[in-house]
Amino acid sequence: MLSFNLLLAVCLCYVVLLFAIAFWAEKRAEGGRLGWLRSPLVYTLSLSIYCTAWTFYGAVGYAARSGLEFATIYLGPTLIMVGWWGILRKMVRIGRTQRITSIADLISSRYGKSTLLGMLVTLLAVLGTTPYIALQLQSVTLSFAVFATDSHVATPEHWQSPDLEATALWVAAGLAIFTIVFGTRNIDVNERHHGVVTAIAVEAVVKLLALLAVGAFVVWSVADGPGDIYRYIDASPISDWQVAPGRWIGLTFLSAAAFLCLPRMFHVLVVENADERHLATASWAFPLYLFAMSLFVVPIAVVGLATMPEGSNPDLFVLTLPLSFDREVLAMFAFLGGFSSATSMVIVAAIALATMVSNHIVMPIWLATRTDGASMSGDVRNVLLLSRRLSIIGVLGLGYTYFRVSGGGTALAAIGLISFVGVAQVLPALLGGIFWRGATRVGAALGVGVGFAIWLYALLLPSFGPDAAMPAALLQDGPWGVGWLRPQALLGTGAMDPVIHALFWSILLNALAFCAGSLLTFPTPLERLQGADFVHVFRHPAGARGWSPGMAEAEDLLIMAQRILGPSEAQALFQAEASAQGKQGYLPDTTSDFLDRLERELAGSVGAATAHAMLGQITGGAAVSVEELMRVADETAQIMEYSAQLEAKSAELSRTARQLREANEKLTALSIQKDAFLSQISHELRTPMTSIRSFSEILRDGGVEEPEARSRYAGIIHDEALRLTRLLDDLLDLSVLENGQVTLNEQDVMLSQVIDRAVTATGSRADGLRIRRNPADEQVPLRTDPDRLAQVFINLIANARKYCDAAEPELGIAVRRGGVAVSVDFVDNGAGIPRDAQAVIFEKFSRLGDTSAAGGAGLGLAICREIMVRLGGGISYLPGQGGAAFRVTLPLANVRAA
Repeated sequence: MLSFNLLLAVCLCYVVLLFAIAFWAEKRAEGGRLGWLRSPLVYTLSLSIYCTAWTFYGAVGYAARSGLEFATIYLGPTLIMVGWWGILRKMVRIGRTQRITSIADLISSRYGKSTLLGMLVTLLAVLGTTPYIALQLQSVTLSFAVFATDSHVATPEHWQSPDLEATALWVAAGLAIFTIVFGTRNIDVNERHHGVVTAIAVEAVVKLLALLAVGAFVVWSVADGPGDIYRYIDASPISDWQVAPGRWIGLTFLSAAAFLCLPRMFHVLVVENADERHLATASWAFPLYLFAMSLFVVPIAVVGLATMPEGSNPDLFVLTLPLSFDREVLAMFAFLGGFSSATSMVIVAAIALATMVSNHIVMPIWLATRTDGASMSGDVRNVLLLSRRLSIIGVLGLGYTYFRVSGGGTALAAIGLISFVGVAQVLPALLGGIFWRGATRVGAALGVGVGFAIWLYALLLPSFGPDAAMPAALLQDGPWGVGWLRPQALLGTGAMDPVIHALFWSILLNALAFCAGSLLTFPTPLERLQGADFVHVFRHPAGARGWSPGMAEAEDLLIMAQRILGPSEAQALFQAEASAQGKQGYLPDTTSDFLDRLERELAGSVGAATAHAMLGQITGGAAVSVEELMRVADETAQIMEYSAQLEAKSAELSRTARQLREANEKLTALSIQKDAFLSQISHELRTPMTSIRSFSEILRDGGVEEPEARSRYAGIIHDEALRLTRLLDDLLDLSVLENGQVTLNEQDVMLSQVIDRAVTATGSRADGLRIRRNPADEQVPLRTDPDRLAQVFINLIANARKYCDAAEPELGIAVRRGGVAVSVDFVDNGAGIPRDAQAVIFEKFSRLGDTSAAGGAGLGLAICREIMVRLGGGISYLPGQGGAAFRVTLPLANVRAA
């Protein structure tokens, strides 16, 4: 007999293996070695989360109770993938161009970035998925019950034992930990969760092989081959099964709708899609996977009915059949297959729902409570990560609560169908949004709201039983005794199956409310723009303008972006846009195109509605104009193409004119700087030489008899000679660097040692400059010339000491190790460098402020730039940081493996 403790140990080892696989995949992705991680095979296998414990365990029980009706659960997705995969392609394209993070985000974004609609869809998704999560917990506890008792029957009294409820709690806790560790590492949901997806692909293989192994055992070991299986079928109740056309069509439609609308399926289909072409492979490979999963369902069901004791739970035949024939290893394999089916679904569902809750409920509420608006202080990333982690715990907690309240005794298929009907209420708004430009926010809200209410009233609440969530009198007689309003017999349709009854009325009234609301209301300008983008996504892949330019300051936008995307990502985005506009070294102009791009980048982290609201706060609510709306509404392709060409030419001419103007201004500034430099260098050379000449003549003529005076004059000559030598050394050093004649003395050194050396050399602490550092981040091994690198650091620290005009000068030194480079930021708390001077500070002869007070000849930053070029890195000025900010960058090739 296979012991329960051994089962638990194997289960834990399997979980550890999944952790290791996910961790390995994440490390490969971080190192840029994606390879087969982005292959169509992994994408197709990730779709297997559709095959949950329902299809692994419950399909056999469904077949034992209802014959071939179980096949409808596979037919719906197959019809979508084979005959309607163009819908999926359109959804994937929309997801990529609009940076959609969830199905709630797609609905919200399509209907004018509506926060209220996003909240409504999120609540529906959470409540609709809760029974499904409970189903997975129930399947795991039932499978544990088989091994926890001497009997392999697993009767209801076993399912409801306190020990198994504790097991469900521990399973939920373990899944929460795994999901938090690998599902909330990034706030940008469009960054693929390679670890989670790879683990799910492995689980897909495990559950398929396990089900095939059990099926092969049943057909060729228990029975005498396929011919004997036909005799089992003839002798079983399945042979008397009759097709009910209405129920068959209804369940096929329901499974197809759920395939499109389930949050977890939307997540893997759209959000995790790395290449649109993967859909072409999945369109035939995934139906084959479903066929393989369903191949042995009927044989297992009929053999189980014939050989297992009366009262056995058919949902568990996959486990109990091998155990009853003493095939313990096979039973263990089957258990791992069922465990994989349950855990993969829960993990992805928790990630998708947590993203929806944080983006469409937590963030809008948190943003509304802030008095300082979107450019608030503090790190929004921390708020998002915390809310997503708490949401994962909350979602799994709801599933566990439903499992406890429902008693865990309902057939698995029944729970799954309840969940399917709930999430299907998004379908009219989804399909209408991507195919009908006239669909409006009011219509979508009415449709989803009506369908949600009917589902609650006619299916979910009655599923708890009489006097649980609904009074028995209400179920029997209807509200106020009105019989035609009975929850499961609306308008006298009590003869219908409860699931088909709820599906029919909820989808019908949902669609009617959606169409009526859309026809009776007029879309807002933003809805019209989004409608054009969604409906004609293949015609206008770049999207239409949604913001009026010139209403926001670039620095405010940068501050907000840094709070959400992180400093490095936000600065890279703004620098790339500035370069595209021909404004290197400056912040970009806040054009409508840039605002639209920034909104899409933010939407990848906080959702479309929240990103739109945050930008709206900074821009003063600047929205689309009537002229822009009319331009988007113009359907004539020739006019659109001509307009686009004119706009492109105009933009190119404007950009060229601005570049010429800026180049002329830069040349003028350099000419002025050069004249000032020549004047300054003449003065700097003449002054020490004059002093040396004067005091040397005095000493030569013997006019000073006192030894102290002679010593003092000699000291002056020495100091002036050193001053002259330093000036000549700077000029010679710059000339050598520019001509490439310098020889680097590369050594293995820690970055912290170079920074320590620079801080000590400048004596900044003694001069009142406070330096903030994080020693842990500075432990980066380098292969570089420490003397030259220290020279750069010394110059930057010395400049901060000279020029920082704060009452209490402070310099922050921050080290960040990215994917391709290590950066060291020097940011002080002074007034910073004026915008018109930022483009020339690295040029020779460049001096800012009072030249006599600062000393030197303005060659320091020019030398720093040449040194960093020779070291294979770079140095740049970072605008919008509150003070003077410089970034020194070393490529990853200069970083030794620790």
